[in-house]
Amino acid sequence: MSKVELYAAIRRDHRGGMGMRALQRKYNVAWRTVRRAVDSAWPEPRKKLPPRPSALDPYKAVIDGILWADLDAPRKQRHTVTRIFHRLIEEHGADVSYPMVRRYVADRKPQIATEAGKAPMEAFIQQTHQPGMEAEVDFGDVTVRLAGELVTCYLFSFRLSYSGKAVHRVFASCGQEAFFEGHVHALRTLGGVPRGRVRYDNLKAAVAQVLGLNRARVETDRWIAFRSHFGIESFYCRPGIEGAHEKGGVEGQIGYFRRNHFAPVPEVASLSELNEMVEQWDLHDGRRRVGSRPRTIDEYFAVEQPLLMPLPDEPFETGRVFTPRVDRYSQITVRTNRYSVPVRLISKRVRVVLHASHLVVYDQNVEVARHERLIAKAGCRLELDHYLEALIRKPGAFPGATALEQARSAGKFTPVHDAWWAQARKIHGERDGTRALIEVLLLGRYIPHEHLVAGLATALRAGALTADAVALEARKAAQAEDDLPAPASPMAGPGGSSGTVTFLHEWRLAHLPPDTRPLPSVTPYDQLLRRRRASAGEHREGEAQ
Repeated sequence: MSKVELYAAIRRDHRGGMGMRALQRKYNVAWRTVRRAVDSAWPEPRKKLPPRPSALDPYKAVIDGILWADLDAPRKQRHTVTRIFHRLIEEHGADVSYPMVRRYVADRKPQIATEAGKAPMEAFIQQTHQPGMEAEVDFGDVTVRLAGELVTCYLFSFRLSYSGKAVHRVFASCGQEAFFEGHVHALRTLGGVPRGRVRYDNLKAAVAQVLGLNRARVETDRWIAFRSHFGIESFYCRPGIEGAHEKGGVEGQIGYFRRNHFAPVPEVASLSELNEMVEQWDLHDGRRRVGSRPRTIDEYFAVEQPLLMPLPDEPFETGRVFTPRVDRYSQITVRTNRYSVPVRLISKRVRVVLHASHLVVYDQNVEVARHERLIAKAGCRLELDHYLEALIRKPGAFPGATALEQARSAGKFTPVHDAWWAQARKIHGERDGTRALIEVLLLGRYIPHEHLVAGLATALRAGALTADAVALEARKAAQAEDDLPAPASPMAGPGGSSGTVTFLHEWRLAHLPPDTRPLPSVTPYDQLLRRRRASAGEHREGEAQ
């Protein structure tokens, strides 16, 4: 039992008439403990042990004097811990260590400031938020096992202050593209824009420079345009940890979301799959209550949503535009990573729109390439199709091409391709066999991948090792797939009969409009024949005369 319970039991037995000696024997305690329990229901607080002596004790008064003198010294000429340590050694011959001095100064310095009345008093004032007026935004890092690899991603959170309704999105980075896309997704999900202020950290995506110790900020141009487009009024918290409490709602929301939904670490194949899970988690969290509030988040949000400003009709381009030049490897460099483009664009400048999860490459407003954005730095993502025109002229470079290895890793270059290629090289030779395979890969621009693989397998079994044979077999596979009987419709009648699927061209032929035209007649042609016979008879009579 605890000491309070022990005292209560002793007092209860003492009131029942039990003597001091009996109480000692029953509870196996000393006479003083029994005497104190009888005198007071509360045990005496435990005395603190005196601090252990240290080598710094003789010099604590010296350090205190230095710290007191620093209160009136110019701010830029006050003592650092290193300077105090050196003065103790040089002026007083102290045999002390630097960590010992550092710990004492860290504890004593705020105490001296408080004793002198110069310590700032930090007080927190409770706030009341009006519906539809305020929101808070922040990023938080999360660890995810993405495609079998443990990576750090960034959780974007947009939280309405009144209802507590929050929208989350996971991105590979916390750059400006992710910052904008997170806003667009959140505003569309919420159905409007807060009419008052939205609180932010001093993120580089929004703030180019913090001016002094006030609230003034130099914002980035694209962020100013984005705010103007959606009508967002920004408010920036104090820099550093001192300003975290100014948007404590979203800070706590990210911690709650991470603890309850990212433990254990989620394992996903892509970020899109993870974000689908995040959307379901957001819907689930709307049914909970925050603290001691009487209603759920969704019930408060139902009151707040009609008060939000409507979204603008025209979209805002959230991607960032670059104009790199294509190098001789048919690659462009965007944010330290390299991506492939078609070889015909070598030495030309292209326009790249970089989004949070992917990038799109344009040549004169025509899309020529689309890649998933790389997470790590100095990476390389190549598309085998971009190099086929060059490889058909240089088939010897095909076996060791980096694009081929990446196609194998991605599952686009299958074992069926390898088997067909090996047989083609055996029959046609190294160069012609590789060239035949490249011609087959070029067919992939017009034939779906699964049909092309089926055509390769059929052609390999038949020993037809030409691109024309593969194309023919691939088209047969596509036609066979189209001619498969339609599956039974789930909307079957009560008798168990199900509807049938009819091809569109057959339906059109069976539902042609009625033909109201008259049947063709040869009467006009007979008239022409009679006229021709009459003119021929007149001509013969003239010749006889």
